[in-house]
Amino acid sequence: QVQLVESGGGLVQAGGSLRLSCAASGGTFSGYTMGWFRQAPGKEREAVAAISMWSGGSTYYADSVKGRFTISRDNAKNTVYLQMNSLKPEDTANYYCAAKWRGGNSWYANYNYWGQGTQVTVSS
Repeated sequence: QVQLVESGGGLVQAGGSLRLSCAASGGTFSGYTMGWFRQAPGKEREAVAAISMWSGGSTYYADSVKGRFTISRDNAKNTVYLQMNSLKPEDTANYYCAAKWRGGNSWYANYNYWGQGTQVTVSS
């Protein structure tokens, strides 16, 4: 059974940084795409970033975080990271990790495994 566990959320002041981790277990993930999503109260779920777990490690970012957030991977640990810099209050949300099998889908769509989420709160 695939399990995704996020960690690293917390409270940070505007302009600060946090690093989120997603540890995957229960399978082989070299054929998967791993993504980060977020959802704030009263707002729909937003795709933040994604990375392929196979050779090449292609990355994708939402326009709202491009240049501030960086997604990376450690294949040996089956772990994906989201480095968040220059945080803004509007980044406040529950962040969660997701995974999907590689295919012809858009980077932000059709994820079928989800973590429990970790809260990120950015104060002004």
